[in-house]
Amino acid sequence: MLSFKILETLALFTVAFSDLAVAETEIAGGFGPSAYTAPGAFPTSVYKHYYNSPTATSAQPQPVISDPVSHKIYPYELTNPWRLPKNDTHDPHILPPIASSGQILESAFQQVLSIAGSSSFGTNNCARCQAALQVGKFLAMAAPEQGPTFVVRVCEHFNFDQDCATTYGLDQLGWVITQVIANADVGGLDGQMICSNFISGLCSPTTTPLNLTSWFAKPKPAVLPAAKKPSGKRLKVLHLSDLHLDPRTTFAFVYDAYQCCRDNVVNSQTPDEIVFPAPRFGAYLCDTPLSLMLAGLKAVPILAGTERTGFDFTLYTGDLVSHDPDNQLSRDYVLYTETVLYDLIKKLINTGPVYPALGNHDTHNEAQDAPHALGGELGNQFSWNYDHVAGLWEHEGWLPQSAIDFARSHYTAYMVKRQDGLRVISLNTDMWYTANYFNYINMTNPDLFGMLRFLTDELQDAEDAGDAVWILGHVLSGWDGTQPLQNPTNLFYQIVDRFSPHVIKAVFWGHSHEDQLMIYYANNATSISAQAAQAVGWIGPSFTTSRNLNSGFRVYEVDSETFDILDAHTWKSDVNSYPQLDKQSVRGPTFEYEYSTRKAYGGSVPGWGPNDPLNASWWHLVTEAMEKDPALVTTFNTYQGKSSVRTQPCTGDCITAKICYMRSASASISQQNCIPGFGTVQ
Repeated sequence: MLSFKILETLALFTVAFSDLAVAETEIAGGFGPSAYTAPGAFPTSVYKHYYNSPTATSAQPQPVISDPVSHKIYPYELTNPWRLPKNDTHDPHILPPIASSGQILESAFQQVLSIAGSSSFGTNNCARCQAALQVGKFLAMAAPEQGPTFVVRVCEHFNFDQDCATTYGLDQLGWVITQVIANADVGGLDGQMICSNFISGLCSPTTTPLNLTSWFAKPKPAVLPAAKKPSGKRLKVLHLSDLHLDPRTTFAFVYDAYQCCRDNVVNSQTPDEIVFPAPRFGAYLCDTPLSLMLAGLKAVPILAGTERTGFDFTLYTGDLVSHDPDNQLSRDYVLYTETVLYDLIKKLINTGPVYPALGNHDTHNEAQDAPHALGGELGNQFSWNYDHVAGLWEHEGWLPQSAIDFARSHYTAYMVKRQDGLRVISLNTDMWYTANYFNYINMTNPDLFGMLRFLTDELQDAEDAGDAVWILGHVLSGWDGTQPLQNPTNLFYQIVDRFSPHVIKAVFWGHSHEDQLMIYYANNATSISAQAAQAVGWIGPSFTTSRNLNSGFRVYEVDSETFDILDAHTWKSDVNSYPQLDKQSVRGPTFEYEYSTRKAYGGSVPGWGPNDPLNASWWHLVTEAMEKDPALVTTFNTYQGKSSVRTQPCTGDCITAKICYMRSASASISQQNCIPGFGTVQ
């Protein structure tokens, strides 16, 4: 029946077009003609209605089409050749449903596992690490409340820590890492540095080249101003560092654990027995108990001969708080320690004005300081501590009001212009400490905190006024290059070069707990010589005995006009003798004179008079003497550990490395030039 209808329809069409169609000769075998020429006019009878004239030859016919299923008549706009649509704005475009934060967490974790096991990265674990950080970044932005949980799960899966929940939970570093990952460029240098410094050195980023075209307001004078003549009068300046008070000390001691003088730390071999009670005045693996703190601070003015006269002034290069893990710390614990120690320094030492710097342990969480550039609450989340320490410095009467006010709003950095022509500039070096997670945001900017801009401007003002400057901070800018970041210390190095030796007379650090020293050279140390030596970075010995060190402090003799250092005297207390002081109260710890810097090394530098400064050129000549006589390196190594019986000897490559560290005052120079692995005697 259907076939008949089709044939009938074809017949009707044949009749209708018979006057127009031209058929050719039929082909034998039952087929139609061999060719067919269609009529020129459009067969208008095919459709009942049109949007345009179907007989026109200037455009294609636009029939009106009715859908027999939807009963919809399709509009002319759908096929209008003169108005082509740019987007399909009518059809549905289905997106997946919004995922819950829990679903985002689970998906992110599974993606990290997929990335870790993917063969597409080959041996490029740096790229693999950054890809995983990208996943973490999107989680931190979309579901920040899940950030700490995500960090803990990743930590546990890859066994990054023995107690991931405690270390990286919300109450500890989890909130910090979530903030940082959300704000960092994890696909760029930020991510490379995170993977380098926190995840087994998976990346090896290099120092970013500096553009100093507009950094300095004026070039370094081609001819430096004439040096001031020495006055012949010597100032006594006390240098204290790394007190690390431990008010929680108990008498349980363990040989195989750090921070051993604690009730919660046990000997792994005899966990239920106190094998060796902690000495009342401290031990090699512990921080400073209150008994040692008072004994030592009382000894300082007696040994320095300043009981009546007092010191001309005092430098404190940071770290007041004990080395507790973050889960045992709190803001109040930090504030308590700051309150106790600044009060003791004021009570027990006739210090003169004290110029302090904030250490990496003098905040909570440890080492964390956020740049104001984050804005709002995030940018000011550590102001609680800036306010407090600045208030304590004000209370003790150590700093002028202008410095106090500046410190409150600038990460505790400040400048003091003394009446004798010396300016003291204090920096918060958490800005370049590798353990400060907030430094891993926008790392292509070497001065995200604005600290080095402040320093440069103050040095320019001092140069214009003809004043001398001392700079102090906590985390050293170089040595073996393991503690500071490359980019900011590279910029700092160029600043020191620009303003030395005519403005910057000395730089002071702490942090390492060891008696160390660094030399800053001109032109980024491309020429290492006595002539190129510009400034000295003195790294003060720690008061704390942690780790495996004796307790110590230093006093500088300084010319009152040039502010050059003429000698440095160091005292130490033998921790190995402390067990003998228990069970009696007649004798306490002994602090004794260790050495004079001039006497220890001056014999190796001919032609240097008794009143000539121990400046950068002198120290470079000392390093040249060390190259000829390794016994001098042995002497340096002994003093580095404050003559501790636990100091490891320095031989072979250690000798070469140690000299190189002394000549490397930025992380970049050290990592480029020196043999790694010999930075500490601990």
